Amino acid sequence: MSIFKGVGVALVTPMTEDGIAFDEYGKLLDHVIEGGADAVIVGGTTGEPSTMTEEERVAMFRYAVKKVDHRVPVIIGTGSNNTANAVKMSRIAEAEGADGLLVVTPYYNKCTQGGLIAHYTAIADAVNVPIVLYNVPTRTGLRIAPATAAKLSEHKNIVAIKDASENIDDLLAMCQACAGKLDIYSGNDSYTVFLMALGAIGVISVVANVVPGEMKKITDACFAGKYDEARAMSFRLDPLAKALFMEVNPIPTKKALEYIGIHAGKPRLPLTEMEPAHAEQLRKVMTDLGIIK
Repeated sequence: MSIFKGVGVALVTPMTEDGIAFDEYGKLLDHVIEGGADAVIVGGTTGEPSTMTEEERVAMFRYAVKKVDHRVPVIIGTGSNNTANAVKMSRIAEAEGADGLLVVTPYYNKCTQGGLIAHYTAIADAVNVPIVLYNVPTRTGLRIAPATAAKLSEHKNIVAIKDASENIDDLLAMCQACAGKLDIYSGNDSYTVFLMALGAIGVISVVANVVPGEMKKITDACFAGKYDEARAMSFRLDPLAKALFMEVNPIPTKKALEYIGIHAGKPRLPLTEMEPAHAEQLRKVMTDLGIIK
């Protein structure tokens, strides 16, 4: 059984100078769930876990699970380039009530494909909760080869892959290799329709932080085989998808949330607040789309 089908939201983490802004986090969770999200992803790349303490991450896991209260699945990001740490955080997330884990490839180390198999197997052996592999080579410098993903699918706890590759041939090869073996989620908003036409069952979306309902309409249209409608809606949202990546994620998304009344705060260093000129471009895109006035 799939963890979810449709739109999973790669949540930002609202922050203040003193730590996580839980009141605003609660507003964000309600906003995306009431907007139609099918799952929430806590502490993935968009959530800035690499600049959090372990205590903050655990508090975030606990808060999200309690606040969501079974309305949708909660998938928790537990990846690390240290296998022992990834195992530890995965066990903690499971204990806190995660419905699934999102586990990014080890970054910086650049292990072999054999190393990836050993890394993910160690994590999957340590828990009894479904795991989503996360392939994002532009950030990690490491790609999960399609054959590696297919091999990992043999583990009962490894059930899906979020693929944020930007090479169409790589995505096509992944869809071919994993068909019937792993659920596939688009890791790029703009590739959602393309990948769903190839068999993906949804998207883990940054854009859905801002407009969850619009992304939900796209995936619903794909499930209904209405690809003309899905394509038209995707083209309409494309300026927003591009604007949210004018600077590295989640810098623009935090600014976009500010514009709709959710105060996500500044990113943590080394990420910085959005450049004023880019912030104005983002505001214009959101105004043109009718998201804000």
